[in-house]
Amino acid sequence: MKEVLKNAIVSGMSYNEYNLLFKQLVSEGRTTGKPTDITPEEWQEKVTYTKLNFSRSKRLDKTGFIPETFQQPFKETCENQTWLVISEPWCGDAAQTLPYLNKLASLSDKINLKVVLRDEHPELMDLFLTNGSRSIPKLIVLNDSPEVLAHWGPRSQAATKLVTDYKTEHGQLDDDFKKELQVWYNKEKGKSIISELAKIAKKLCPEKETV
Repeated sequence: MKEVLKNAIVSGMSYNEYNLLFKQLVSEGRTTGKPTDITPEEWQEKVTYTKLNFSRSKRLDKTGFIPETFQQPFKETCENQTWLVISEPWCGDAAQTLPYLNKLASLSDKINLKVVLRDEHPELMDLFLTNGSRSIPKLIVLNDSPEVLAHWGPRSQAATKLVTDYKTEHGQLDDDFKKELQVWYNKEKGKSIISELAKIAKKLCPEKETV
């Protein structure tokens, strides 16, 4: 596992580099992956989602914020950490999550955010499956060794409940649900993501835990 993690860290992009890739994909009317691996319809759908996600992500970069009550656990990070995020530009959940991960990581000089593409790192992804699925985004918190200190994703508990409830009622996730989930993300403003990661940060540094 360590070799897989080390290779992913080395090849990982900074958040700025990831956004530059995002921008380039949109300007060229394409997305990550190979169009020959999927049907033309599936490829065009991913291209469309990539364009939508770029707009969503840039909006959150400008308007998203971390409430002061949640900032302390990140500012008091005990040791150097790499936040390795498995993502893809066409993923709607990733577009709603990564801007907040970047803002949280920016609160401490000890946290280094790196982003890797899921389909370029299948061996890494398969180490962090969710119920047997390659669901993203996935955050892996590592120390310098690198050892896995914690992992989170692909969604907050609140968003996961929305997914589970919809699947129970409708049998599958369709376009109507995808729209519904994005509306929920817009209203929720990252609160669940921030609060869950704050709990993880406190557990990783209990001696500095604040009330």
